[in-house]
Amino acid sequence: MPESWRVALIDSGLSDEVLARFVVDSRRFVDKGDAVVRAAPERDPLGHGTRIARIIGSGAWCKFLVAQVIDDSRRTTPAAVAAAIRWAAAEKAQLIHMSLGLHEDRPVLADAVTEALAAGCVIVASSPARGDRTFPAAYPGVIRATGDARCAVGEISVLDTAQADFGAAPTVPGEAPAGASIGAAHLTAFVTVRLAPGLAVESVRSRLRSLARYHGPEHRSC
Repeated sequence: MPESWRVALIDSGLSDEVLARFVVDSRRFVDKGDAVVRAAPERDPLGHGTRIARIIGSGAWCKFLVAQVIDDSRRTTPAAVAAAIRWAAAEKAQLIHMSLGLHEDRPVLADAVTEALAAGCVIVASSPARGDRTFPAAYPGVIRATGDARCAVGEISVLDTAQADFGAAPTVPGEAPAGASIGAAHLTAFVTVRLAPGLAVESVRSRLRSLARYHGPEHRSC
């Protein structure tokens, strides 16, 4: 069996009996205000993390590290996400995937991203195609991904816009378009299928550019 990517999924958790066999470790991160505590993971209260994991795991066998940071009210904090990033890097994640975006730029989150990149982690984060930038996607070194309606499943685009670096399919077959979070998941799936694990982030960027089906921003008619 070929070597597989070690992917950290930072999201609402993972509740899938098939994918559970490929989970190396999992933690729940709870921001108590004065500290972030680690706890045993719970079932995915939203289904979002599970959906993202299914997309990522659909094309290639991955080893998952699952960090549950989003609660049943769809909330998380920069401190909780930062703690999850640090945990993922310490657990030797090769790619950290975040189909989430926070409006707050906080030093604790910026520092965690910087440390993970320095440790050799590739970080993919969703970014909206329009509107205000979000974090951690907006931090230098992070691969910013969004949905691109031109892309079929298994295709990616080079966007190079103020919002995103790459695009991928914004949906899964048989479902309505869902946007940036799904596009980012398809981009990570593309990485795990087409690229060898352990590549440095700049090598990943270069290879994605060479393999992209489309180049330039998507043009939408009103």
